[in-house]
Amino acid sequence: MGNPDTQSQSATQHRPQGSGWLTVLVDYGPLIVFLGVYKYHAPEESEAIAEIAAVIKGTLAFMVAAVIALAFSKWKLGKISPMLWFSTALIVGFGALTIFFGDPTFVQLKPTIIYAAFGMILLAGYFWKGKAMLKVLLEAAFEGLSDQGWLKLSRNWGFFFLALAVLNEALRYVYNVENGTFETWLWAKFWVFMPLTFLFTFSQIPMLLKHGLDVGQEDEVIENKPPTGE
Repeated sequence: MGNPDTQSQSATQHRPQGSGWLTVLVDYGPLIVFLGVYKYHAPEESEAIAEIAAVIKGTLAFMVAAVIALAFSKWKLGKISPMLWFSTALIVGFGALTIFFGDPTFVQLKPTIIYAAFGMILLAGYFWKGKAMLKVLLEAAFEGLSDQGWLKLSRNWGFFFLALAVLNEALRYVYNVENGTFETWLWAKFWVFMPLTFLFTFSQIPMLLKHGLDVGQEDEVIENKPPTGE
């Protein structure tokens, strides 16, 4: 059997350089494409038909970008996490519904479903199975983190995901195509959901350290954070 220290060093050496930023790019790249295409085609004055047309064009670009991000993750990071498979499937599925019915509601519902689904999966694993589903979904391991640490991390992310689902529904109700504020909802992905996710990720570090996380692995906490559901 090989030396654990040697195996750990080998895994670190073979990990892609700057993989944390690549993960962020995979998570947010398709959303940036969506926002850019929508902004380019959006009417200067609020007009329902033109607004819906801009959303549909942005959605089509979103779907293509999501598939490209999936392939990029496999090529550059060497893997595709179950979470990324699930979110991409929803992007393509709800994007197709948006285009077919011409209803932007499907695009706005997609994050709610992703957040709620992940939240329920993580909490079900914690309360009913006593299992850290986050480790399974992320296909990641934090050096030295105890099973109790993984359980608490799964529980905390489960509640956080449910909170994001509620927040997205509130924002969807207030900002939508009908009242000409769809773009405000889109920007909320960057100015509300992204900061909240990173702040929450950092807030978990003290708990992880308390449960044995190797200090040298703190960067991996950020790299392996759950996706934001975009």
